[in-house]
Amino acid sequence: MTQNIPEYELHNGYKIPAIGFGTVYMNGRKGASDISDAIKNGYRLIDTAIRYDNEGAVGEGIRQSGVDREELFVTSKLRGGLYDYDKALASIEESLYRTGLDYIDLFLLHWPNPKQDKYVEAWKALIQAQKDGLVRSIGVSNFEPEHINRLIDETGVKPVVNQIEMHPYFNQAKVRAFNEDNNIITEAWSPLSRARTVIHDETLKNMSEKKNKDIGQIILRWHYQHGVVPIPKASSSEHQLANINIFDFELTDEEMENIDALTKEEGRIDNQNPNEYEEF
Repeated sequence: MTQNIPEYELHNGYKIPAIGFGTVYMNGRKGASDISDAIKNGYRLIDTAIRYDNEGAVGEGIRQSGVDREELFVTSKLRGGLYDYDKALASIEESLYRTGLDYIDLFLLHWPNPKQDKYVEAWKALIQAQKDGLVRSIGVSNFEPEHINRLIDETGVKPVVNQIEMHPYFNQAKVRAFNEDNNIITEAWSPLSRARTVIHDETLKNMSEKKNKDIGQIILRWHYQHGVVPIPKASSSEHQLANINIFDFELTDEEMENIDALTKEEGRIDNQNPNEYEEF
């Protein structure tokens, strides 16, 4: 079964699907099988990271799916402990070897790690990897506007994507506005808040009943109508198909505003503030 998924155009001319598939904690044989099922169920954007230790499972899942490589948009991320220039370039090459792919569509810096202060150096490595044809597009993850402005000021190269934590309890309005003003696509990790509190919210429950859609579909549709690319994770085909089935209904302006109003100042899932959190 396949789905007709809309696409957004990145500022460098490549296109990215409007919804993706997250693969964190999907490892080994079962992980590869779940990823293969997701591709067979219609997902074309597959999101992984060096930190997930599953780039091999992603590559195997792609091969098992039987879907042509050119139909897929594969993303990986450089972990924070690999931000030295030479180490970063070698790590991107290793990602290609692990996945068995000739190129990766989008490579991101996973976190800014501002205390370590190497993200500009790592960004220069991504720029070189793009020039070398290892990756087609480069972007960032969990970057605040000031971090992105510094990248642009010091290299002249703007990210095509900023992948951030975003869900109804943390709607990231400020960062999204900055991204939009700079023609940077916003992606959302943990868009369903890892099935924690937001998935049980009464406002969303009422909307779900009214629309005859599950709460996850309501949330993912909210992302889509904000022009954000959500990357939900699901192991079962049932949930995979439900998450991708969001293009046959609309939320009204009032409903969008009601979901926006659920945001909380301290709404991050695990308090991972990009100005403080360090990934190694």
